[in-house]
This record gives sequence, C-alpha cells and structure tokens, in this order.
Amino acid sequence: MAAFDPYLAVRRFGTGLAAYMDVPRDWAALLADLDGADRLGAQFEMPRYTEYLDIEAQLRELRQAKRGTEDAAEIARLDAATKAQRDAANALHSTSVKARVARAVGAPIGFRDRLEWFWADHFTVRTVGGIAGAAVSAFSNEAIRPHITARFADMLRAVVVQPLMLRSLDQDRSAGPNSRFAKRRGMGLNENYARELIELHTLGAGAAYTQKDVVELARLLAGLSVQRGAFQWHDGRAEPGEKQVLGKVYGGDARGLEDVFAVVEDLARHPDTARHLARKMAVHFISDTPDAGLVTHMAARYRASDGDLTALYAAMLEHPGAWDPVGNVKWPFEYVISGIKALGVTPRQVMARSRRDIRRGLIVPTRLMGQTYQRPVGPDGWAEEDAAWITPQGIAGRIQWAMDAPHRLLDELPDPREFVEVALGPAPPEPVRFAAFNAENRREGVGLVLASSAFQRR
Repeated sequence: MAAFDPYLAVRRFGTGLAAYMDVPRDWAALLADLDGADRLGAQFEMPRYTEYLDIEAQLRELRQAKRGTEDAAEIARLDAATKAQRDAANALHSTSVKARVARAVGAPIGFRDRLEWFWADHFTVRTVGGIAGAAVSAFSNEAIRPHITARFADMLRAVVVQPLMLRSLDQDRSAGPNSRFAKRRGMGLNENYARELIELHTLGAGAAYTQKDVVELARLLAGLSVQRGAFQWHDGRAEPGEKQVLGKVYGGDARGLEDVFAVVEDLARHPDTARHLARKMAVHFISDTPDAGLVTHMAARYRASDGDLTALYAAMLEHPGAWDPVGNVKWPFEYVISGIKALGVTPRQVMARSRRDIRRGLIVPTRLMGQTYQRPVGPDGWAEEDAAWITPQGIAGRIQWAMDAPHRLLDELPDPREFVEVALGPAPPEPVRFAAFNAENRREGVGLVLASSAFQRR
C-alpha cells in the first residue's frame, strides 16, 4: 500500500494546493488543521439562520399591511419595502456563497472545510418554501461546522432540532396518532424523517432494523416541529406512551425532547452506524471501492472512542489504504474551489466579487457540470461514484470552466510551466507537464492543467 504524500494529502483531504501555502509534513498535520478556534470561520462570517427568519417575518408583516390598505401611496411604499427585503435576502445568499468559498481558498490545508462539506452532504437538507427555507449554508455552518471534532452523537443532536432538516423531510407534517393535535386536526404520522435518520444518517440501508423500528421511531420523533421557521418541541403533537426502537423502550408517562436525544445517542453508538459512517467516509475521500481493512480499522476506532469524530479521522489518515494515488473524481463545487485556490485568488478578492460574478463563475458552471448549488436531487445527497460525474456534459462543463474562468479571475495568468507544479505538486503526470510546457499561450496552458484528469481527481 502507498505511503503518505504531502501533495496528495492537500488535494485529497483539503481544498487544493496553492503557491502561497506549505504542504503538511505528515498526516497528523491534517488533524492539527482542526485544532483551536475556527479562524477563517470567524473572519468570513456566514449569515445566521435567524437573519433569514427576520426577513421572512418582515415580508409577512408587509403582506398583511398591503392586504389591509387601498391607498395607492401606501401600497407603493409597501412594495418598495418588500423589494428591499427581497434584495436583503439575495444579499444574504450571495454573502453565504462568498464566505464559503473564501474560507476554503484561504485555508492552508482545508480539511475542516472538506469535512464540513462531507457531513453537510451526509445530513442533506434541501431548499423548501420561504426565505428561511433556502438557508442551507446557515444549516451547515450552525449544525455541522461547530461539531466537526465532537462526537457524532453531538452533531446528530444538533441536526435533529434544525428547522431546515425537519421541514426538508416533512417532520413538520407529522403528529402522533394518539396526540391531542392529531385528534383535533386529523393529521397522522409521517415516517420520512425516522426512515432517513436510520437509513441515511445512522445505521445505513440494509442494517439490523425493521419497519416496526421505523414506525416506533417516527412515534418518538412526533413532537419535533417548526413554528414560523423556528424549532419547537410541540407537546401536543407528541405521541403518548412507550416506544420500542431496536429493542429498547423509550418514553412512557413522561415524554419530550430528552427521549429524542436518548435515541440519538443509542443510534450513534450502534455497530452498524460505525460501519456505515466508516465506509461512507472512505468512499468519499479515497475511492469508490476503498480498502476493506481501512473501513474495518475506522469502524473499530469509532466504536472504541464512543463515536469521537477526530478519532475516526485519525484512523482514516493513519492507514496506508488512505494513500492510494488514484482517487475519486472531485465534485464540481470542490473542483471549482480547488481551481480558484490554485490560481492564487485570495479570500479578500472572493469577498469583493459581485453577485453576478459569483453566479457566472461558480453557480452556473457547477450546474453545467451536474451539481446545482445546494440543490441535491434527493435526501441521500450527491453521488460519490465517478460515473455520476464523468459524463459528456459534465466533462464539457469542466473544460469550459478551465478555459474561461482563469482570465476572468486574474488580471495576469501565471506561467503554465510553473502553474502545473503549483496545481499538482512537484511531480505532475508527464503528459500534463508536456501540455503545460508546449501550450501556445498562458490561457491555453493554464486551462489544460485545470482540465487535466489529474487535477480533477482527489
């Protein structure tokens, strides 16, 4: 098996190489990248979920006011105020995209960012109605990023009370069949979130659970609700009585959020969860068919550490199976970020870009590559298989970005003979080096490096 490679480490587990940043000395340096305060997170702040809720509330008040008047001047004023609030919502979205990019290109390694993207995809949420329903970056920043080095159970606890998760999986439409709310409103139990919590977030599909476990878990989760965009434990929706999930009894006379947290702890500790998370992480970072010994090693470390995520990462990085030189194809968003970073674009330059620049340089290109920004097709997130990204349209989108984006990002392009080693390390594949050295001009040479299969892989 292969040994540690510092340049591969940053390409595979970070956000890409850059001329102004040093490479790690060993795999432990990747873990050190997670130590201490989240400096870049603090420097490039993400708009908070409550900011979206405030705009949503303002728009609601403006709509109510407009319905209550026939005065033309007042209607014009309310329309102008409504436009201002919608502009503010668009500004929040633009800032969130730029902050996400700035953090990634400013990171010396970027392991924290890559882990955030991985876990945010693991806990996929999709945009739903309203201004706050599009705050996907806020969900990731508030529920995922602060818990990257915690226990998995801690991250899971944060996720289960996130309004966007509950709305995305229809938990806000669920009520215990014997609850006061169900009897009054006729609403029944919705199993969506319970099923995904077991199949996607913890044990994994095909694990040791039954349909009865899903139904019982849905009964246990029934009190999780959303009121005007904010999380609420709704006691009136909660299902009374005991619930038995995977052979363990929860609830009884007392019921509430603590029962939910108790089942979260037990799901997080389950052996099937250890195997599911270990394999999923190995597939994402390393290969569609990861080394079986690597997955076993990671799962064992997860269980021995009570689900400590830093221990899980260490088990992955220390194993020789993590350093196979042929890695997976990058997701389109990841590919574009690594290209921006390789070109030497600074975080400040990213933040100075206009909303139009962000749309033209990132949102539209990644959609053409097959990854519509923060809009996965289903609750299982983005595909990991190379075949999902190596398509005629996807490759054409990557080549187009590689040839067009660099000169839009930089006033002067780098010499491709130097850039090839910045982007791929001091020993790039010979065909890529040949192309860089023999390109007719800088634009073509830089584009060829970014379009190369070597740069497109982790």
